[in-house]
Order: sequence, then structure tokens, then C-alpha cells
Amino acid sequence: MARPKNFDEERALDAAMRAFWVNGYHATSTQDLCEATGLGRSSIYNTFTSKHELFTRALSRYAEAMSARQLQILEDSGRSPLGRIRALLELVLAGEEENRRGGRGIGCLTVNTVVELGDTDPEAARVIDRDHDRRIAALRAVIEQGQRDGEIRTSRDAEQFARFLNSVVAGIRVAGQGGADREVLEGIAVTALDALIV
Repeated sequence: MARPKNFDEERALDAAMRAFWVNGYHATSTQDLCEATGLGRSSIYNTFTSKHELFTRALSRYAEAMSARQLQILEDSGRSPLGRIRALLELVLAGEEENRRGGRGIGCLTVNTVVELGDTDPEAARVIDRDHDRRIAALRAVIEQGQRDGEIRTSRDAEQFARFLNSVVAGIRVAGQGGADREVLEGIAVTALDALIV
């Protein structure tokens, strides 16, 4: 008979997610994970089987949570298309402000993972690709609606512009990690919004 777990697996997963988010996959040791989660090595390995499995689950949890917040904004029919994109960028800016450590942001776990692991980790790549495709589809739908309504005046293909906006979001996060302050990050966001209406 399996012994019941005497810890909150979801809380442990959140703590591990934060450790990977701050330090990256390779720089997060098993000891770091033990300290972050409050679990012993045996509990971590009995529950998650390996550091990599824990990382993949943490990355999936992060991607799901971030996408849910972003998609909620992008699918909010109570806002205009431009208003939705503005609200998305405001969410990203607020997240950068909230997650600063020592004057620098910690970025985005999915962006950090792409930079750190590239295409060397097929499981992480699948999580990231699925997340990316969902956000691009949602951005494209908002841009297409804005173009039909005349609020978004760019003549660029909606798919291309969705990829551009997704890159702007990633760029804001990377710039925040590099130490860019709120004013600089807001300037990036405003420039992206301006590109929608020219």
C-alpha cells in the first residue's frame, strides 16, 4: 500500500517553478529544490521521479497560468481589440515590476527556457511550442477583429503582427532582466501599440 503524501504537491510544484524561473534549469540543483519546496530528496524523486520531470511539470504549470491570464484579456469582448492588446502589455509591465530582484526582472520562464535550452530539450520545446501557438492564435484573432473594425489600421498580415507582438512581450521581459527601468519598458510597449494604428 502506498504511503499517503503529507505535503501539498501543488505548493511544492509552485516553489520549484519559482526556483527554476529565478535560476534556470541547469543552475538549479537538487539541493536548491529541496530548500525551495521544503522536501527531502527522496520525497522529490518519489513524487516527480527526476529533476527534469519536475522541471517539465513546473514549466507546463507556468505556461498554463500565464497563458490563462493573457488569454482572458485577449478574449475579453468587453474591451476593444486595441484595448485588449494595451491591457496585455500592461499585464506584462506589471509582472516585470512585481518580479524585480535587485533592480532586474527575472523575465519569463518560457523565454528563459528557450534561451537556455534552445531545441536541446524536446519535452520543454513541446510545452513552449503549444503555449506559443495558443498565444499567437489569440493575438491574431484580436488583430483581425481590430482590422475589420478599423481600430487597428496596420496593413500587415495579422499572423505576422501577432508574432511581432509576441516578440515584443518577450523583448520586454529580456530588457527587464537586463535592468531596463519601467520608463524604458513602457516606451517599448507604447511603440508597439503605435505600430498598430499607423
